[in-house]
Amino acid sequence: MFIAHLPAGYLATRAMACRLDVPRGLRGRLMAFGLVCSVLPDADLLWFYLVDNRQTEHHDYVTHWPLFWIALAALAAALPWGRTRRTAHAFIVTGLICLLLHMALDSFAAAIYWLRPLSDVHVNAVTVPARFDWWVWNFVLHWTFAIEIAICLAAVAVAGSQGRRTAG
Repeated sequence: MFIAHLPAGYLATRAMACRLDVPRGLRGRLMAFGLVCSVLPDADLLWFYLVDNRQTEHHDYVTHWPLFWIALAALAAALPWGRTRRTAHAFIVTGLICLLLHMALDSFAAAIYWLRPLSDVHVNAVTVPARFDWWVWNFVLHWTFAIEIAICLAAVAVAGSQGRRTAG
């Protein structure tokens, strides 16, 4: 996935803000947190390009291991949050959903190791053939990119309907 992580995170966070009974005053912060989490696994691209010299596929890094994020969320949920426990858990659940959504979207056209470090079995729903010299074109001109466009359009539609509701 190239362009759909942020719009998908927006849609997921909007849904979670309503379902988890987050106070209106915190919904902006929840949205920011969800958006950051929706792209956070790709922070490993900095390491991939600047340190690793593209030696290891960036989906092999720990930031693309779902069990890593699940364990981190479980640890965060176990902390004594006191009076803010309910709000903290809403942030933890929303963040985890956005992180896992990132990897689910990546699983569509790239290998994601859902059980790593326990297993090297990976999920890759569609293999995108290498037809073009510049690797980006292989993905942008593949039919799976239409799904990314649809996710982006859905996010624009939801955001637009919210804007009309607020203005009206």
